[in-house]
Formats: sequence, structure tokens, C-alpha cells
Amino acid sequence: MSPTPAQSPDSTSEQRTNHAERTTPDNGDVGFVASDRLIANLQKVVVDLIELHLQAKQAHWNVVGTGFRSIHLHLDGIADEARAFSDTIAERMRALQATPDGRSDTVAATTTLHIYPAGEQSTADTADLMARRLDRVVRTLRSVHDAVDAEDPTSTDILHTIIEALDKDAWMISAETRTPIPLI
Repeated sequence: MSPTPAQSPDSTSEQRTNHAERTTPDNGDVGFVASDRLIANLQKVVVDLIELHLQAKQAHWNVVGTGFRSIHLHLDGIADEARAFSDTIAERMRALQATPDGRSDTVAATTTLHIYPAGEQSTADTADLMARRLDRVVRTLRSVHDAVDAEDPTSTDILHTIIEALDKDAWMISAETRTPIPLI
């Protein structure tokens, strides 16, 4: 018997959720199972990292001006790093019996990052825009840190790694166009 349209996974009548959920394994709970609060906190991190990946690629494709090559290559590295980190957090969620939600509509509706401007951007504007976005993602990570640490120090260790890398990226990309402050 074939599924009716209402039962089809691609049906427009499918009930959609805009958040991560807990799974129920067939063989019973195995290992540590994330609380709803832990799932929600890790989901915030996943969506911001996915959005950072997409915005870094947008910036990478559309940066122009002095120092183009250096910032163009740096943006590609940031995009790769953000994608890898989002995968690490999503897979950690799966290990904790949670289902991450990385669908485009969920990411667009729940990210804390501002929309990246369309069209070409100068190297100076790109460096500023991306440094602010890197900082915003780090603020998300720090905002969930203590609650995650209270339940799952292993997940917190992953957050530490991501914070360290993104803080360094923010410093390096902002240094691309900074003018030194004169010593008095």
C-alpha cells in the first residue's frame, strides 16, 4: 500500500518544526541523553555556524579591492571551518539522541546573524562585516556555555575549540584593514 499524499515525507501538509528534537532509539536510550535545554542550546550554535558558513562564502565570492587575494583566501578558510564546526556540533547532538535542524528555513528564522549585504563589498567593508559576524557567533557560544557545561562538559570542550578558532579568525580578518594606533 503506497502512502497517501498526507503521509508523504515531502507533502506540503507535513507538520514542520523549527527546532531540534530528541530521538527515541529502537533499542532504548543508549548513553547520555540530552535534555531539552541542552538540545536547544546546541541547536542555537548549529544554526549560527551554518549561517556563518553561508555568509563567509557570500563574502568570499563578492569581495573586491586592495588586498583581495589575502582576504578572499581567508574567507574560504572561515567558511570551511564554520561548516566543519557545524557538522561537529550536529554530530554531537546525534550522539546525545537529539536531531539537529539545519534546514534553510530554520537557519534563516533562528540565526542571530544579520543578513549579509548583496553585491560586491570592499575588502575593508568585508573585513568589518565578517569580524562582526564572527564576534556574534562567539557571543552565541558564550551565551550557552555555562548551561551546556552544567549538563555535558564534553560538549563544552567542543565549544571551547570553536570559540578559540573563531576569536582568532575575528582578530586576523579585522587586522587585514586596520590602521595601527599610534603610540603616545
